[in-house]
Amino acid sequence: MHNNENSNQLISALGNPQVAELLFDQLPDIVFFVKSAQGHYQLVNQSLVERCGLSDKDELIGKLPTEVFGKKLGRRYEQQDLQVVKTKEPLIRYLELHNYRSQETGWCLTTKIPILSTRGCAGVVGISQDLKSPEKIDTNLYNITEAIEFAENNLSENPTIVEMAKLAKMSPYQLDRRMRMVYGLTTGKWLLKTKISQASKILTDTNDSILDIALAVGYNDQSAFTRQFKKATGLTPTEFQKHNQTSDKVSRRIL
Repeated sequence: MHNNENSNQLISALGNPQVAELLFDQLPDIVFFVKSAQGHYQLVNQSLVERCGLSDKDELIGKLPTEVFGKKLGRRYEQQDLQVVKTKEPLIRYLELHNYRSQETGWCLTTKIPILSTRGCAGVVGISQDLKSPEKIDTNLYNITEAIEFAENNLSENPTIVEMAKLAKMSPYQLDRRMRMVYGLTTGKWLLKTKISQASKILTDTNDSILDIALAVGYNDQSAFTRQFKKATGLTPTEFQKHNQTSDKVSRRIL
């Protein structure tokens, strides 16, 4: 009986959302948040506060993403939240490129889970975890260096998973396992990330046409490139270029 009482007390205490908030405050590479069914921030961790260029959590609480990131950048997050609330289905490890007000730009895997109650969906709890920095990865340990270099150096030729696997002297399935171990991504998602990252750099550093950029990263169709780019970043290539070429962009981090 005593053990059951202790268990109930423990479960009750864990139900306090501030416990999770305090825990995620200690993880600088993870953004944590709880939002209402209407999309307003209810709980956030310190990483999100800092990346929004703010000094206190209270500056985020009660606000919508569009009020924090602006209409263009925040719209994607609000659409994700509303979709999770409407369908009551989680969004799991969604690959996306974030633009933060702190001038950081980085890839992450986002997971959003509906908070269900007897009345339906009460809100959304989620995390966005930063992907590993390429500089910290030794691909030689996993025998995929040649495949990685081939893909990175031949983006305009639209390298395939089969070609990469052949260079690595393994099956596509085996390559996929190694890629997950190294990058936390499937080979297909890694290729997408690499293409969009390269396109992002060109958009930021040059005034090349959208068609030329699309061709440079392996897209033969400008409209297909634009759709994929917006899905990953929340902005069209043109919008991204304008946003990231403003004079106040003092530093960037596109992994």
